[in-house]
Amino acid sequence: MSETAPFDAALFSPGEVVLLGLPYDAGSSFLRGPAYAPPRIREALHSGSANLCAEDGRDLDGAPDFHDGGDLPLPQDPSALDRIAEAAGTLAARGARILALGGDHSVTYPLVRGLAPHIPALTLLHLDAHPDLYDHYEGDRLSHACPFARIMEAGLVRRLVQVGIRTMNPHQRRQAERFGVEVIDMLNWRPDLDLALEGPLYVSLDLDVFDPGFAPGVSHHEPGGLSPREVINLLHRLPVPVFGADVVEYNPRRDPSGITAMLAAKLTRELAALMLRGR
Repeated sequence: MSETAPFDAALFSPGEVVLLGLPYDAGSSFLRGPAYAPPRIREALHSGSANLCAEDGRDLDGAPDFHDGGDLPLPQDPSALDRIAEAAGTLAARGARILALGGDHSVTYPLVRGLAPHIPALTLLHLDAHPDLYDHYEGDRLSHACPFARIMEAGLVRRLVQVGIRTMNPHQRRQAERFGVEVIDMLNWRPDLDLALEGPLYVSLDLDVFDPGFAPGVSHHEPGGLSPREVINLLHRLPVPVFGADVVEYNPRRDPSGITAMLAAKLTRELAALMLRGR
């Protein structure tokens, strides 16, 4: 899916932030397309219409502690998830921090599975229109609708906080209660909410957390979401170090103007700067 160099964890050192593309969408339940996202996000990240400076002034252009690890070669079947977990675990064992570009949301489960043995007591901040807590979806327990059920039943994090939810059905509400998930849905969202987060932190950012007027390039349009400014401000207010993050569910096939790719690139810059600041 990408012309970047092959992934090699041995190239990275403790404290560095590694951008890793995960071109995988076999967990998608409605539309395929997120497997093509990593190169499109990179293209926007390096577009001549912008630069690599985050809002805090950190310039990622040539930064010695920010590296693009390329794309992980992945088959379009569930065996890819084990490869993702292995890569995440190898990076974490070296003390590097991973910033992943999905791919659909099914990639979050193996990412956290790989990190958890090396970074105990993770808190997971999940930004999404959907809780993704199905026990299974259409018979698939590894669907992009299920990653947080897998994470919680395996005890991989000590706390899961979900923000932006606006599609909670009865089954997923029962799942949230079963696992003790803290859900801040859009009915109860306020920009000044204190999430009382504790570190170490992992951030999983599904682009459909945004109102589709801001991010049309996703498979599941869900009106009534957050604005980019609200999400960026939330990220800037995070009080604890971020040890891992993912930006997922960008579908280039629904983004002919590239507006969602530019938003994904913006979020990538801000997350990278945040991860570097908290080293």
